[in-house]
Amino acid sequence: MAYRRLHAEAIDFTALRRELQLPDAFPPAAQAQAQAAATEVKLPDADRTDLPFVTVDPPGSRDLDQAVCLSRRDGGYRVHYAIADVAAYVAPDSPLEAETWRRGQTIYLPDGKVPLHPPVLSEGAVSLLPGVDRAAVVWTIDVSADGDTVGVQVQRARVRSRAKLAYEGVQADVDRGALAEPIALLPELGRLLIARGLERGAINLPMPEQEIEPHGDGWQLRLRAPLPAEEWNAQISLLTGRAAADIMLAGRIGLLRTMPAPDPEAVARLRIAAKGLGVDWPDGMTVGQVLAGLDPALPKHAAFVDEAAELLRGAGYTPFAGQLPEQPEHSAVAAAYAHVTAPLRRLADRYVTEVCLALHDGREVPAWAAAALPELPAVMSGTDRVSSAAERGAIDLVESTILADRIGETFPATVLDTNHGKPGGTVALTEPAVRARCDGQLTAGDQITVRLTQADPTKRVVRFTLA
Repeated sequence: MAYRRLHAEAIDFTALRRELQLPDAFPPAAQAQAQAAATEVKLPDADRTDLPFVTVDPPGSRDLDQAVCLSRRDGGYRVHYAIADVAAYVAPDSPLEAETWRRGQTIYLPDGKVPLHPPVLSEGAVSLLPGVDRAAVVWTIDVSADGDTVGVQVQRARVRSRAKLAYEGVQADVDRGALAEPIALLPELGRLLIARGLERGAINLPMPEQEIEPHGDGWQLRLRAPLPAEEWNAQISLLTGRAAADIMLAGRIGLLRTMPAPDPEAVARLRIAAKGLGVDWPDGMTVGQVLAGLDPALPKHAAFVDEAAELLRGAGYTPFAGQLPEQPEHSAVAAAYAHVTAPLRRLADRYVTEVCLALHDGREVPAWAAAALPELPAVMSGTDRVSSAAERGAIDLVESTILADRIGETFPATVLDTNHGKPGGTVALTEPAVRARCDGQLTAGDQITVRLTQADPTKRVVRFTLA
């Protein structure tokens, strides 16, 4: 895999943290509660340490929410998915719970994350680290040979991960035919679930990601295409989220992650854009199926992917109790879906998990979990905005720092989008891996030369003009 990298001098992200009002240390009462829970909470009696779970995460991660174990069954598949049991360690109406509501989710910055939970829990007692027994909520999902979910069970149990794997290592093992046994079926099942999703109308944007990583005494920016192993692993999480949504809809109480269907006029505009960019869109083929056949490394394909991103708007959280929501689906998943697999990093997952456990067991949903459901959308939407601002702000800072002494230079670039008839748009440089606004009369998908006119690290602004 080829990476485009450029080194930047040491960068101080303090101003960005201050601007976003990110919290620092945990309050003493919350920290003390976490310390006590780390040593006092007892593991569940149900024992699933016989299952050879493994975790698959970015290298260096220690807040491990999920562990997976796959096997065959009756012509299909059995998915065991262990999710860190955060609720066992965070008591309702406690200082620690209040602080997690203030934070909402883990915020990631290049110089360190702002965790949802104290590291003694998120990177210690609750994290599904290898070689130690941990409290987990274990989902057992049976999938037919056609990719249909045919059975779901969920229970609290103790588990033990056998290994901490990283995406690149997993992909390398796949490529040489030596994937670890607990996830040997991951490519086969992942491809099947992707295919079924595309049949439903699911949309996945194959867009390379800008990433910042340490390099010596500074930072480097790289453009990285997602690995197939990442998407296969994500399908297990989506499968579980769909199972959770089905349980809650059947029980008529819960919290869904929703997104409205794309506006027909927006889809019509995308079809017009496809013609202009030379992207083939046969009749009867969904947006997701068209995207799945593209190569974002090609300029016109990259521009089409950027245009397609406009369809995925309006994501939110939809609580319900008694009356089912009018629009329960997430259009990118093309099914009802819930966030349930990342409770160490996302607040809502803890409460959704409790709802699912109670409904599965035929118990009344705990009052503290039910009461949280209508309050969670506002908290999660707010913290989603903060997370996006942190990610974009960090990239803007690195981009502007990298280019600060190159005003007036020219660069090859691809036009990703335009201002719909008005001058200007967004371009992606070929080298370094920068995306920024550009002035001039632009055409989406064109390869052009641009001149750098502004790179201001203080304002975190980069701007080009057509050369």
